[in-house]
Amino acid sequence: MKLLITGAGGQLGHELVRLGGHHALLAPGYDALDITDPDALLACVTAFAPDAVINAAAYTAVDRAESDESTAFSVNCDGPANLARICQEHGMPLIHISTDYVFDGSKQGAYLEEDATEPLGVYGRSKLAGEQAVLRICPQSIILRTSWLFSAYGQNFVKSMIRLGSACEKADVVADQHGCPTSGTELARAIYAVLDSGVNDDCRGIYNFCQPEPTTWFAFAGAVFETAADQGMLLNIKQVDPITTAEYPTAAQRPANSVMDCSKFRQTFAFAIKPWRESLVDVVHALAAQR
Repeated sequence: MKLLITGAGGQLGHELVRLGGHHALLAPGYDALDITDPDALLACVTAFAPDAVINAAAYTAVDRAESDESTAFSVNCDGPANLARICQEHGMPLIHISTDYVFDGSKQGAYLEEDATEPLGVYGRSKLAGEQAVLRICPQSIILRTSWLFSAYGQNFVKSMIRLGSACEKADVVADQHGCPTSGTELARAIYAVLDSGVNDDCRGIYNFCQPEPTTWFAFAGAVFETAADQGMLLNIKQVDPITTAEYPTAAQRPANSVMDCSKFRQTFAFAIKPWRESLVDVVHALAAQR
């Protein structure tokens, strides 16, 4: 299968390229292909003639988006709309990645795909607008909402904790936000499982995808430090204390609960999602090897 992967320089894009050897890939980074430029997209698709498109490009600076709304909406809404329009015109499926931040976090229990969306900030609103544009323009698209992405590449919580644990003896980490960490590798595996199963009208629409076991940033940090020690990393961290969201103010408000139920994805694509703790071992092992 010939696949166009946008945003190949990011965490997910890197993993899609690394795991996509059984496909013919065209995977430009942000600088090589701007999804907000419809003419560039059309020229790329015309020249490569892919069978499907995976949109891994996104504006993910959650706090900066609060003061840069136009760019966030350009990348997270206008760009996906451009891709959807081209995919619709060429009869190609589009797999588009969205976020748990489309929810406001007020639900007790895990979110389902059909639950009401009510983003708390610009980033979430821009991603929700992108979802809506994609499905309106290209109804055969598949949207995967994911959460708390981490990998050995790019910027993410795991790498931040390793840096913090190397530099400091004490850390304060938010303990009242609940969600599900998701590795770039596992998300990439899921995307290829969708494509390999054959995208059709029976499976189009929105799916939640994250790895089992809900946790908090505080507990996730503890797991990172524990795994790092098991991998032989020498860290200076000696104490990790829980704090509230109010004690760690940020420009953008985060959902207190963004745990998502992924039953629909597992059942539709017969895909066994492995726990994030297993993926964390792989990521920390890769980071230890880079030292």
